[in-house]
Amino acid sequence: MPRTLIVTPTYNEKDNLPRFVDAVRSAFPEAHLMIVDDNSPDGTGRMADEMAAKDDHIKVMHRPGKLGLGTAYIQAFKRGLADGYDRFFEMDADLSHDVKYLPDFVRALDGGAEVVIGSRNIPGGGVEGWGLGRHFISKGGSLYSRTILGLNVKDLTSGYKAFTRRALEAIDIESIHSNGYSFQIEMTYRALRKGMRVKEVPIVFVDRTAGASKMSRKIFVEAIGVVWRLRAESAFGKI
Repeated sequence: MPRTLIVTPTYNEKDNLPRFVDAVRSAFPEAHLMIVDDNSPDGTGRMADEMAAKDDHIKVMHRPGKLGLGTAYIQAFKRGLADGYDRFFEMDADLSHDVKYLPDFVRALDGGAEVVIGSRNIPGGGVEGWGLGRHFISKGGSLYSRTILGLNVKDLTSGYKAFTRRALEAIDIESIHSNGYSFQIEMTYRALRKGMRVKEVPIVFVDRTAGASKMSRKIFVEAIGVVWRLRAESAFGKI
């Protein structure tokens, strides 16, 4: 059985974390879960420590402040690689990523995929609970990125993903520059440029019911610039 690490960054997710952890541990009991908390004012990190004290499959990484999604995943992946894990999952702690899709991810990995994307934009996928603005940002950002980078992946901005160890090593996560919304785009693009097999599986994304979304206009604008940087680096053979 491949050693699996599920990573979830948190910032003020105290209301969601217990249900998220229970769901993940029930759906995938063999996997280890790493909670990366950015010094949440609401006590999420303390709650995570209490959970870890009772369950040796739960690990906690504390960071001094709100340092961004991308750096949270990169730090967790680096530790996971050092600790010998074979597979790495990204999941949001706000319950928008349903654990019922985890078996689909595992089947795709077992079938030879190196990167698996939970896609909202392929048949069987979708979104529940978003307003027009969020739909525009997500679908528009994905379409824009696909067009500029010349990719066939339908959902470049999904945050429900899985990577093999081989994929993370090929991507060279130390070279990742993106930190916000564009982090997902850059990870997938670099994987494809390195010849990794990327597979999309359909998911229905359900908007959070507790806590506040971390999405902002600044994050969206950052993604626009990153796409052009990636294209330029690729043209000059830097990726």
